[in-house]
Amino acid sequence: MGTIYDLAKITGFSITTVSKALNNYKDVSEKTRAKILQAAAEMDYLPNAHAQSLSTKKSWAIGVMFSEANEVGMKHPFFNGIIESFRHATEEHGYDLIFASRNLRNRDMSYLEHFKHRAVDGIVVICSDRMDEQVQELMQSDIPIVVVDMDSANCSVVYSDNTEGARMAVNYLYELGHRHIAHIAGDSSIDAGAARVKGYELAMQTLDLPIHPGYLVNAGFFSVEEGKQAMEKLLQLASPPTAVFVAGDQMAIGAIEAVHEHGLRVPEDISIIGYDDIEMIKYITPKLTTIRQDTDEIGEAAAELLIEQMTAKERRTERRVIPVTLIERASCAPVKK
Repeated sequence: MGTIYDLAKITGFSITTVSKALNNYKDVSEKTRAKILQAAAEMDYLPNAHAQSLSTKKSWAIGVMFSEANEVGMKHPFFNGIIESFRHATEEHGYDLIFASRNLRNRDMSYLEHFKHRAVDGIVVICSDRMDEQVQELMQSDIPIVVVDMDSANCSVVYSDNTEGARMAVNYLYELGHRHIAHIAGDSSIDAGAARVKGYELAMQTLDLPIHPGYLVNAGFFSVEEGKQAMEKLLQLASPPTAVFVAGDQMAIGAIEAVHEHGLRVPEDISIIGYDDIEMIKYITPKLTTIRQDTDEIGEAAAELLIEQMTAKERRTERRVIPVTLIERASCAPVKK
């Protein structure tokens, strides 16, 4: 592995020109840049990270803050998909990711302190509790930041159109003839959970359908077990629903299990529609009809907004709302006459 001096000697350009080409300065022609990059690749040249940081005043690192509690976090397929898309988009621009979790609290260090210590150029916050004081501290800092799946007036945000997605789910069930439609909801402390409840209620109101007592069940933090427990409550009602809109696919898997354990069938006896379109729902029985969130587009939009801020070296407050799509499979059917 050579040095920048070796690279300058091989290419015939000055060290200044080589440095500018490697750091994407605009006053270097594309022809010159291409020749230098080709030579760098052939000699396996890798600039010293500390030296590069000093010259560009950038660490080329992005802090990632996420929650691991209650099955919400990296192990949830939806958020895992977003992280993968975000990672791919930012790596193309030369950035590395540094992860931080709630475990930092065991070391008496805040998220902000950790990321400042690591000198990150920007931060992405994913699936976090908006009431968390440390998350608020991050969002109010002067570091470029983008928040995913949570709304805020203090920084740039990216999230799916959860209200419209919920309306889409209810309208689909209505078109199948269902009038007794329940909702297994995510906790209202989570923006996505609250927005999907709002969409459910708006759709029911627009369709002039009553929300019967017990038809709106808070299932917490989107886990399989919580979805199963919520469906148990619905099945114990004197007048159970004929269809259920579930705020997350993992909860829907639990709901389907509860229906089967009661000797009933999906969708013959009760229709179920989920939300997310995670990979595993294509392989359960029946295959789950759901509202798809585009994790690729969410991750790419988050990366784009953050890179724009890091390049400009300023905080911005831009909102990107990503459309959702109805995916029809086999878990919903016309209501039984």
